[in-house]
Amino acid sequence: MKKSDATRERILNAATAEFASYGIAGARVDRIAESAAANKNLIYVYFGSKEKLFEAVLGKHLEEAYERVPFSPEDLPGYAACSFDFLMDHPDLTRLLVWYGLEQRSNQPEQRHASFAHKLRAIAKEQRAGNLNREVPPAVLLSAITAIASAWTAINPFGSAIDPNAMKHRKALRKAIVQVVERVVKP
Repeated sequence: MKKSDATRERILNAATAEFASYGIAGARVDRIAESAAANKNLIYVYFGSKEKLFEAVLGKHLEEAYERVPFSPEDLPGYAACSFDFLMDHPDLTRLLVWYGLEQRSNQPEQRHASFAHKLRAIAKEQRAGNLNREVPPAVLLSAITAIASAWTAINPFGSAIDPNAMKHRKALRKAIVQVVERVVKP
């Protein structure tokens, strides 16, 4: 790994922690540079602005999620379980998405929009084939599955965890999520 690549990676890691904690508006480039042991000017050289740095951080984490959480319209309960596992193991992604939604409003990261559109088409195809619940529009079905899978993360409106002991019985939670999604998607 080249020195510049290592520095860029340190900046992205430091920025992840900063943005997850403070959002875009509250994050400070000075703190990111100090945490990354990097020159503040390098952040602007590599990324252009604090907002572009945030987009790079979010894009990196979304890309990892899309690579590691397989989507199959034939196995939406499995998709929910993998999503649950990923979100529980990567709480910063949830925080970044919440901050993005709060501070960027309607703009969606390009890879998030493309992924969502792909999933909706696949769900609609399975619904037309009679393999999934046809009474619920694809966007509502996907949103419901996402909400169920992420109920123990920072996006929960009742707090970052309904159950503060969630990690102690994660296997049971995962099983319950699969069972609920099975019922939701059943034709």
